Amino acid sequence: MRRETKTWAGRLFAAGALALVLAYLPYHLYARSGLARTLALRRDLAALRAHNRELAQENDRLAREAAALREDAAAVERVARIELGWVKPGEIVVVLDPPPETKPETTGETRPEKRSARPPQRERAQ
Repeated sequence: MRRETKTWAGRLFAAGALALVLAYLPYHLYARSGLARTLALRRDLAALRAHNRELAQENDRLAREAAALREDAAAVERVARIELGWVKPGEIVVVLDPPPETKPETTGETRPEKRSARPPQRERAQ
């Protein structure tokens, strides 16, 4: 009977040691050796490279636009009209505002909206 106890104790110890090694090995490879950090850095690198490509494309577009503004009078006129709201002398500007939204007030009176004489300007995309 004594021999059976030693055999089961040895097997139990070996199984426990094996379980410990199998549990520690993935932790050591993934967390302690830096595999998780390496994978995260690779994802970040891919995202930064994609962002750099987008910025390079925008730089090219802005360089083409700057060259057009330096060389083409029609491009300058287009920017002045669209972005700055300028008009040529003698032109008539017609501004069509959407109908005002009516909001119920507590007194029941409605006030007319104040409108400026200048046409609305578009905001620049940044």
